[in-house]
Amino acid sequence: MTTEAPGTEAPPGRAKIKVNKPVLIGSAAGILAITLWAMIAPGSAETVIFGAVAWVGTTFGWYYTLLVVVVLAFVIFVAAGKVGKTRLGPDHSRPHFNLFTWTAMLFAAGIGVDLMFFSVAEPITQYIQPPTGDGETVEAARQAMVWTLFHYGILGWGLYALMGLALAYFAYRHNLPLSIRSALYPIIGKRIHGAAGDAVDIAAMLGTIFGIATSLGIGVAQLNYGLHFMFGLPQNLTMQIALIAVAVIMATASVVSGVDKGIRRLAELNVLLAIALMVFVFIAGKTAYLADGIVANVGDLISRFPGMALDTFAYDRPDDWLNAWTLFFWAWWIAWAPFVGLFLARISRGRTIRQFVTGVLVVPFAFIALWISIFGNSALDVVRSGNGAFADIAINQPEQAFYGLLEQYPGVIISAAIATFTGMLFYVTSADSGALVMSNFTSRLTDPEADGPPWLRIFWAVVTGLLTLAMLIVGGVSTLQAATVIMGLPFSIVLVFIMIGLYKALRVESALAASYRQGLPSVLSSRANAAGDQRRGWRQRLTRALSYPSSRTTQRFMTEVVCPALEEVREELERQGVKATLNTQRLDAFGIDTVDLFIDFDGERDFKFQVYPVQHEIPSYARATSATDRYYRLEVFSLEGSYGYDLYGLSQEQVIADVLDHYEIHLEFLHQSTSTGALPTSTVTEPHNVTTGWGGDYDTAAEPADNQAGGDAEPVKEG
Repeated sequence: MTTEAPGTEAPPGRAKIKVNKPVLIGSAAGILAITLWAMIAPGSAETVIFGAVAWVGTTFGWYYTLLVVVVLAFVIFVAAGKVGKTRLGPDHSRPHFNLFTWTAMLFAAGIGVDLMFFSVAEPITQYIQPPTGDGETVEAARQAMVWTLFHYGILGWGLYALMGLALAYFAYRHNLPLSIRSALYPIIGKRIHGAAGDAVDIAAMLGTIFGIATSLGIGVAQLNYGLHFMFGLPQNLTMQIALIAVAVIMATASVVSGVDKGIRRLAELNVLLAIALMVFVFIAGKTAYLADGIVANVGDLISRFPGMALDTFAYDRPDDWLNAWTLFFWAWWIAWAPFVGLFLARISRGRTIRQFVTGVLVVPFAFIALWISIFGNSALDVVRSGNGAFADIAINQPEQAFYGLLEQYPGVIISAAIATFTGMLFYVTSADSGALVMSNFTSRLTDPEADGPPWLRIFWAVVTGLLTLAMLIVGGVSTLQAATVIMGLPFSIVLVFIMIGLYKALRVESALAASYRQGLPSVLSSRANAAGDQRRGWRQRLTRALSYPSSRTTQRFMTEVVCPALEEVREELERQGVKATLNTQRLDAFGIDTVDLFIDFDGERDFKFQVYPVQHEIPSYARATSATDRYYRLEVFSLEGSYGYDLYGLSQEQVIADVLDHYEIHLEFLHQSTSTGALPTSTVTEPHNVTTGWGGDYDTAAEPADNQAGGDAEPVKEG
């Protein structure tokens, strides 16, 4: 059964989304002030911006270089460890999007039209003007391709992986808001909801909007030339304003329709067109040469990567080159990290940490390596064959370089039209994804699957367009690049704290897993008793194994056995001074109650024992014994998800024994966490209300229903 996706339809009673006024006002005021300053006094703005970027590059160049390497090492370490099996969500959750859709969305959001821009312009520029050695040599050609792949390689995607991992983990594993501040919970605790959290989100907003504006500025320049190339339209500021307006309108229409209907479809179409364009150049060009180039480029990157990753050019520092290329790229990746990370988290619920990190690091870069190798080597071949005019264009008017390359092949009108449309899709995808994410940053979201209100998305789409225009007025793309280097610096400090916070939280995750491994024999023993190994006759055990209870029978068992058992435990806990809450909720789709016992540990990880009915199809071999084709299991859920076993048919004492098994393991976990210095986190402050956030793609006959807000599976209705 296919159901509506999470977040596409608000369930009854969902609270109206509130705006985070301090973050909205603070970030909007800062951005609009910079925009007006750039428009009113462009000369002064240009002088200050380029002076600041020179200072940042000289003073913090080593810091940018070291940071991106440490981040990559950290995410690989996390993914490769035992905690890599942890899901970004409850243990039973599964991905909502298939692999192609997921990779298309993360790629289209993570890389925009700038890939078309730099895949031709950078190899030629590095070939003619390399940072070290002589230009226009064989070594310069190899170095040019490696530098381009390096700047678009896994170091940058490591930043995306860190941010997306932290946001998804805290949102879907711990029910914290899907916001940057949530990643700092293990460090500053509940202060994330105050001024400290607001400051973090404002820093993220400033970096994000300048990073997006840089891509949009590059896109405007390239699309403007593409329209001039095909239709003879003028290349001027008026055309660029019109393009920005069109992109804002398209982005608004897309972003208001949501992730599933708008951004998802644009991303899929975008990737398919990009692949078609790449295959065309590969076949129409020197295919054997390009195949050789792909293999050689990957080999050169692997062999040279360690030295390049930590190369600060300490002994012969090309400051202008570093500021314009490597440091700009690292700052650009950092500035985009909040935006892309939040978007990746938004689409990655249910994947394991290992799947997430591997996908983010490998899949997009594999495509990028092919794209850059095909287009970059094709461009270098044109230049090395003696076309100096093409080289001059790529260096001095880089927005024209991609179309200049397409002119070397037949059918340029068709390929240029596809390139322009693809560039527009890249452009719009970046704009609408950015508007969606920034609206989330400036909203108070309690449901990780929810998004900011439509009017706020429209507001940020317009503000991004205005900022892009302002920077183009000041000095074009180079000014946007310089501003990105500056704005990336404050958020880079936040990234360091995010790593620390995530590390602490994952230590707790490991401690929790260890506690359950150590307590597993007790649980197994309890289940053995529950199944009747010691207390039931073999005929009774066989009857239970072959029973497929209906909704009415299941509800009767819930009423007569499960609820009294949990109530008895709650009363005893209360008598011994432990505040426990028992919540019962009717699931109308099944006509069966769900009940959960919740204990708030006030600052440490809370305890939850929830019994939830999960519907399954009766196996074909057993249908002759039943009047219906569906039956129900009463599965046990905790904050981490379903344990996958059924309580139906047990006695009241056996249900109580199962609750106490879990409670004792939880207490042991808290003890071990405290004694080893791990910091337990408690993020659910009130019992889960099962009426919030249902939706998904999975039939609960195969996949248990998610007991968290915004779950992966909607209960299958009877009949």
